[in-house]
Amino acid sequence: MDVVPEGWAEREFSECELGDQRRNRRLVKVAAQMLARPDGSTPQQAESWSDCKAVYRLINREEVSFSALTMPHYQRTRQSGKPGQVRLILNDTTEVNYGRTRRAAGLGAVGRNTGRGFFLHSALMRDPVSQEVVGLAGQEILYRRGKKKGAKNTRRRAEDRESAVWGALIDQVGRPPEGVTWLHVCDRGADDYEVYLRAFHQGCGWVVRACRLNRSVLTAEGAGTTVEDLLKEQPVQGHRQLDVQATSKSPARTAQLELRFGTLQVPVPSVSNTWIDAHAPEEPLTMSVVELREACPPADATPVRWVLLTSQVVESAEQAEQILDYYSQRWAIEEYHKALKTGCRVEQRYYETAEGLESVTGILVIVAVQLLRLRTLAEQAPERPAAKIVPQEWVETLVQARQRSGPRARQLTAATMTLAEFVLHLGGLGGHLGRKGDGRPGWQSLWCGLEKLLLLLRGSRLQQQCG
Repeated sequence: MDVVPEGWAEREFSECELGDQRRNRRLVKVAAQMLARPDGSTPQQAESWSDCKAVYRLINREEVSFSALTMPHYQRTRQSGKPGQVRLILNDTTEVNYGRTRRAAGLGAVGRNTGRGFFLHSALMRDPVSQEVVGLAGQEILYRRGKKKGAKNTRRRAEDRESAVWGALIDQVGRPPEGVTWLHVCDRGADDYEVYLRAFHQGCGWVVRACRLNRSVLTAEGAGTTVEDLLKEQPVQGHRQLDVQATSKSPARTAQLELRFGTLQVPVPSVSNTWIDAHAPEEPLTMSVVELREACPPADATPVRWVLLTSQVVESAEQAEQILDYYSQRWAIEEYHKALKTGCRVEQRYYETAEGLESVTGILVIVAVQLLRLRTLAEQAPERPAAKIVPQEWVETLVQARQRSGPRARQLTAATMTLAEFVLHLGGLGGHLGRKGDGRPGWQSLWCGLEKLLLLLRGSRLQQQCG
């Protein structure tokens, strides 16, 4: 994994087609500056006023669009994987909200129509075995259209409805390489026949949390039923325990969960559209349903319940547990959004047009992937030597900086520092206290620590040159 800003920027952005090689070279430099200080403003990231003006000129060029900046990264991500491997494509939407007073031309309404910005729908690819973040397989930017006064709610299948972005992104990601299995993992917003059908036509599978349990489906034998009624007829196939955190309404508890699964068929819905009519197969879509439900919840608590619809065959408890594990990895897309918003401060960017804000976002969405990779790797392989993952001089500089923090820090050496220790002390450099109850460093402390580390490294290099 290339974490040196210059090398990373060259790999990620040198293949962008911006119409001029000078723009490409400037883009690589700008991206490296953003990775070196991702939470800084454009003037803070630039090294001089002339650099800052060059960034503004670059971002405001018509050729420097969100799509042009991100497409090479998407293509590399989609080409990864070997025959026989499974890749999870984690889909979700986040709003990029610049605030209610932002006057940038072209922004739309977000939130409860009180903010201004756009929606970013992302597909993050992840290896379910190593849990490595591979990269982004695609993204869609969506602007909310105002509803006309007095308009009726008859847009359930309209092609320009907001929920159509789930299917649009699946089509953008496309088909997997030969022999590789792609599973789109989505929350309740994707529980729609058209989403399943688009994935089916792209040769992809899915794991989607069910939203409408009263939906009319067919049993494996073809009898009419609903998802809820079908699950009631399934026997318990396993048990789990889950520690549930306390809320303002209920104390912490250990939930006793029951596992059930079955097979169902989903016919063409009664409310259709021209695309569904043209692409729906003659036979209903066959799916498996997996349920994890709390057996005896307290009277004052919301029961724990997952109901997942999947294209994968589930005929055993082991296969059902695999589907549950796939869906549990959806949290990574939430962590990605935190990296983008908290670490890269994407909502604190100031450009005069929506197009300019989209372009700077096009760089930051890939910057956010990079630290997510490092943090994920620190969790999955904490004992790996840090110097084998990040540059040796980063490790040496961090050790020197942290040796003044106390006796424990003085025991660190560049040769023995693990990746987990590197991330912990990098967060400490950014303000994370590292006490037992503090948990792992957050995105903001990691970014601040990285910024300080790179400044220390730059000072060390200047000292060597002058010495």
